Amino acid sequence: MAIVLGPTQYGKAENRVVRIYRDTPRHEIKDVTVSTALRGDFTDAHTVGDQARIVPTDSQKHACYAFAKTHGIDQIETYALALGRHFVASIEPVDAARISVDEHRWQRVEDHDHTWVRAGEETRTTAVTVEVGTAGAGAGGSEAAGIETPGPRAWVVSGFKDLALLKSTGSQFWGFLEDEYTVLEPTTDRVMATSLQAWWRYATTDVDYGAVYGNVKALMMRTYAELESLALQQTLYAMGSAVLEAHPEIAEVRLSAPNNHHLLYDLDRFGIANAGEVFHADDRPYGLIQAAVTRDDAPPPGPAWDEFPRT
Repeated sequence: MAIVLGPTQYGKAENRVVRIYRDTPRHEIKDVTVSTALRGDFTDAHTVGDQARIVPTDSQKHACYAFAKTHGIDQIETYALALGRHFVASIEPVDAARISVDEHRWQRVEDHDHTWVRAGEETRTTAVTVEVGTAGAGAGGSEAAGIETPGPRAWVVSGFKDLALLKSTGSQFWGFLEDEYTVLEPTTDRVMATSLQAWWRYATTDVDYGAVYGNVKALMMRTYAELESLALQQTLYAMGSAVLEAHPEIAEVRLSAPNNHHLLYDLDRFGIANAGEVFHADDRPYGLIQAAVTRDDAPPPGPAWDEFPRT
């Protein structure tokens, strides 16, 4: 039996970077958590402890902070792309870099020029993968056209997590398969609540990321609200479809939605009528519904979704 080293990566996780823009009396803030992961041939570091091909994770940390100043954090996608391209282009042993960024949003206190309070909605996020090679085979969208442009390849996945949604009606669940353990009662009117996670893979890097993010979020929320849902599965598919129909620059949408159950609380025992008005919010266990919605002509994803390097 031979023992061999499989895929590896290493980096600096969860660097908390805050950038204050002081160009005018009205300051702006960007608050992000950045994680880096470098991939390449680092066999000797693992097998014999030779660090000659290892750039320290401490160096990666410093790059995250330096790029916040030199490149700015206008959009988290462009910031992540700049960092990934830097690692791939300037560090010879690095074949690929994956940069993940979560944005922590702030809102102004009474429209004050330099005071904010933490905003309490979803967390915006991105994961950018950059590889040595030509841009034509990556997310630049030129692969299908056969155009090769010098430079590293890049794939961009954007999204959000923890977007809390609840509708008090307009949701049904009936006609399901039953077995000997089924006790759930069918319903044609229920509360449907979730904490949505959504990601979308771009087919190009020529994108106004902020505008697309806002529109995708609005489309998903509107679809969730307006669809007379027969199941959370149907809702996810409709949300993904709405995004793809409106945004040709997006190749694929992936969604993950816990079914946060709201159970009608038994008040009859106290002689109190409860006509769908008082519920127990049951946080666990929960159903977890996940779906991917994609175009039939979407470019291949490459390593866009890979959090760990492939063999």
